[in-house]
Amino acid sequence: MTTPEILAPAGSPEALLAALRCGADAVYVGGKQYSARQSAANFDLDALAEAAKLCHLYGAKLYLTVNTILLDEELPDFSAYIAEIAEIGVDACIVQDAGAAMRIHEIVPDMPLHASTQMTIHTPEGARWAKEHGFSRVVVARELSRKEIQPILSAGIEVEQFVHGALCMSVSGQCYLSALIGSRSANRGRCAQACRLPFSACGKNGMCSLSLKDLSLAVHMQTLMEDRITSLKIEGRMKRPEYVAAAVTALRQARNGETPDLDTLRAVFSRSGFTDGYYTGMRKQLFGTREKDDVTAAKDVLPKLAQLYQKPPHPVPLDITVTLNGNAPVQLTAADDDGNTVTICGDIPQPAMKKATDAEQLERQLSKLGDTIYHLRSLRCFCDGQHMLPTASLNALRRECTAQMDAVRIRKHTPQYEIRSCKSQKRFAASYNIRQPVLRFRVRTPEQLHALELKDGETCIIPLQLAMEIPANAQYLVQMPRFVSDEIRLEEQLAQLYAQGWRHLSCENPAHIRMGKQLGYCLHGGMDLHTVNSLCAEFYAAEGLADLMLSPELTIRQAEQLRSSIPVGIYAYGKLPAMLMRCCPIQNEVGCKNCTGALTDRTKRHFPILCQSKKEYTELLNAVPVWMADRLSELSCADFLLVDFTDETNPREIRSTADAYRHGSTEKPPQITRGLLYRGIQV
Repeated sequence: MTTPEILAPAGSPEALLAALRCGADAVYVGGKQYSARQSAANFDLDALAEAAKLCHLYGAKLYLTVNTILLDEELPDFSAYIAEIAEIGVDACIVQDAGAAMRIHEIVPDMPLHASTQMTIHTPEGARWAKEHGFSRVVVARELSRKEIQPILSAGIEVEQFVHGALCMSVSGQCYLSALIGSRSANRGRCAQACRLPFSACGKNGMCSLSLKDLSLAVHMQTLMEDRITSLKIEGRMKRPEYVAAAVTALRQARNGETPDLDTLRAVFSRSGFTDGYYTGMRKQLFGTREKDDVTAAKDVLPKLAQLYQKPPHPVPLDITVTLNGNAPVQLTAADDDGNTVTICGDIPQPAMKKATDAEQLERQLSKLGDTIYHLRSLRCFCDGQHMLPTASLNALRRECTAQMDAVRIRKHTPQYEIRSCKSQKRFAASYNIRQPVLRFRVRTPEQLHALELKDGETCIIPLQLAMEIPANAQYLVQMPRFVSDEIRLEEQLAQLYAQGWRHLSCENPAHIRMGKQLGYCLHGGMDLHTVNSLCAEFYAAEGLADLMLSPELTIRQAEQLRSSIPVGIYAYGKLPAMLMRCCPIQNEVGCKNCTGALTDRTKRHFPILCQSKKEYTELLNAVPVWMADRLSELSCADFLLVDFTDETNPREIRSTADAYRHGSTEKPPQITRGLLYRGIQV
């Protein structure tokens, strides 16, 4: 059994102090840029330097979130930023963007990288891929059960698991809802939490069908420790310090074998209580909202929780030896349990006129450590009984001792990195670009596939389950499941398909790349890889991908500026998948037998929901389709266009849509969107 790290969030210096004083082993923070919680106060470089010093003083680690997707124009400033945070001595970077990871290791080769939960790593193959690409830790998807996490632990990489805090309805890194509704991208740290607004499967007013309860696994501490989870992560960089104090305290109590104070934990913040539904595999009590009673309860516990971190807890014991003898300067040596020692020489003692300085006086003065992290554990004195030091001299000796011990502890716990100059970014000519992009279709049903008559040069992405039922075709790409609960079974299916003559895979996850490469497939990068910059494209080209879908969060102008040595595609038609979900909101509200097939928001728009991969996951689609058939000339920067059929059932509509993209069309459906191709996302 291992002792896992308690990892706390800090969106402000106050929250950082609360985390450390309540016993966190590590803290993760965001800078003013590149952080997936841009609404938090966050830390500028000066504040980050102070945060690092404070963490290292306590013997804790400081992890920096640089877990947003990066645009090409941001890469020069990002490179300079990485060099600066390496100088500061952060202990690791938490990363989502593959291009960012590539750049960090170019500049700081020995910087530990943690694969953010935004990378959607949720299988052993994904964890192995991360290890092979220089990551030291994976933050596994919070939608996993204990049974699904256990195989990942054998991948030979540290595993960090969320154990407390908010749950998103969407799998992390796979949500476009906020971006589509208001250009506030979750992948850029600007999520507007549109999922907490009213949505209903049956038109019920006030129903919040996309809102989940908060996670709490404190009661499962024993199994977490038995499973050798490296780090227990608390969500909440936008939460107040009292929340951080309560969560850290509860987890520390549980780790020590004590009963955690769940009542206080629930009172400080919850949404109709807590859930452990994903972890246990019992997903029946997942949904909840922030109620009036939840808000009222917090007011009663906040003053009590604030007391937990108002004063230093003195966690570091000091063993002190003092030699006060004759006319030599007094000498003090202090040691802590980490092997740190300091020796200070003070004033020269004076002959005692009334009372010589003795052990009692020394202990009285040297134990006054109230504003430090130390407490006096033992004191050895060598006094001659004939000399004395004034109280002011003893106090100065104590202050110098703690100041020097602070400096030694900070220096010992601060990593030193080799920092290299950044090479100029390679710029590839778009040699694969042609005047008219070729078409790549995607279907979800046999009926859609039958209605579609592919022309020469066109390709079609089809679901894996459908591929299992039809003959191989050189124009078909197998769509890998976006979420995989049984990777062994998936590998068997892929091996079977390869034996039948299938050769092309559409990869939506790093695990797909590793698995497909081992089986000999030709690999094609999907949208879920979040390619938004040239470094990312370069990274996946080096991975051996034949081509790559660009992120739908890019504008046409940004896509034009991106350079890639492999062909790139743009999402040109379809109801864009807005959320990838492991639990079905319709099933929760009305049950599968009464399935309405869609959710309705407060504006009466209908968002279709599709069950995928034998109900292993569901997809929430945008209410209206992206339509660009009347503006094809503006998409000439792409090598191919994705025409994505989602819930279409009319064969004539499917064929007419395909023809519109083959030849262009001035006509368009009554309700359309241009997606983010023009308005883009907030930067």
